[in-house]
Amino acid sequence: MKNKALTIVLIIVITLTLVGIIGLILTLQLKGDSASKEPTIDDILEASVDVPEIMTNLSGRQFIRISLKIQTTDKKAAAELAKRDFQVQNIVIQELSEMTSKDFDGKTGKQAFEDSIKSQLNPLMQEGEIEKVYIVSYIIQ
Repeated sequence: MKNKALTIVLIIVITLTLVGIIGLILTLQLKGDSASKEPTIDDILEASVDVPEIMTNLSGRQFIRISLKIQTTDKKAAAELAKRDFQVQNIVIQELSEMTSKDFDGKTGKQAFEDSIKSQLNPLMQEGEIEKVYIVSYIIQ
């Protein structure tokens, strides 16, 4: 009789342990799915900062008028970046002063500029980071 009761208790303990493990695995997978979900356009806009039009000289006699939108990881990072607007403008102007109009030729030239701005801004950030820099308008004269 004692062996039968002990066997039943062991079966119940093992069953409860397995149910707990399965529940934990399912919970972790559901959290992973929601964390990897792509942000909506509203989320992106809330986490983005507009850089007003900047007009400066390029390397040479030409000048550029350019506007940017910078996407960050979240609202806190966007708020921090907005406060750092003078640093953003400084970095953009310095980068542009080393460039020529030919540096903006084609898709790769524009992407290289965006990537350069991103890589120079990220070390400044304390709340989150820069995810993407977008050129929203530019004119070279």
